[in-house]
Amino acid sequence: MERTDQPNPQPSPAQPQPNQILAQPATVQACAEDYVAGADVRQAMNRQDSRR
Repeated sequence: MERTDQPNPQPSPAQPQPNQILAQPATVQACAEDYVAGADVRQAMNRQDSRR
């Protein structure tokens, strides 16, 4: 049985975390590094496309 004589505590809203992508400036060097880092993802996508 649930007590009705005490108010139900409302959960406090979570504080949003800062967006790490927006916190960094979009420089040519940063974009080039992202592109190089994504090479494995592009290769995996190409392999999947070639299986179709």
